[in-house]
Amino acid sequence: MKIITDYPERLGALETLYLGPEYTPRRVIGIRRHRDGLLLDLEGIPDRDAAEQFRDMLVHVSIEDAVPLEEGEHYLFELLGLQVVTEGGRELGTLNDVIETGANDVFVVNGPDGEVLLPDIPQVVRQVDVPGGRIVVHLLDGLLDDTSTE
Repeated sequence: MKIITDYPERLGALETLYLGPEYTPRRVIGIRRHRDGLLLDLEGIPDRDAAEQFRDMLVHVSIEDAVPLEEGEHYLFELLGLQVVTEGGRELGTLNDVIETGANDVFVVNGPDGEVLLPDIPQVVRQVDVPGGRIVVHLLDGLLDDTSTE
């Protein structure tokens, strides 16, 4: 399993992990490091052949087991599907993906202007309103072909 969590050490303490897009629960029997990833021993998956059907699936934790966030922070999954609008009210579309670059995340927004890439930096992302279903952004010069700053 490729590690995409910031807290891999916590996985060993969990009793249940959830596999794939259906979030199929599996009791954790054991976890150990292997090369750059982890090997999982999960209930109901007796051997390597049985595990093959789960290759490349995401492994999830329940929100109750997730690391608590600081005020103003959000889990990436909470942002997907939010509407993105400018401070002036221009609809840019829906946040469909987040690219983690190391320096800062980049929001991938699809809408009337096609695909728009927005850096997740304070100068651009002004407000994230998860309950309200939207993100308000300030467009810097060059973020859209036809845009001056808003």
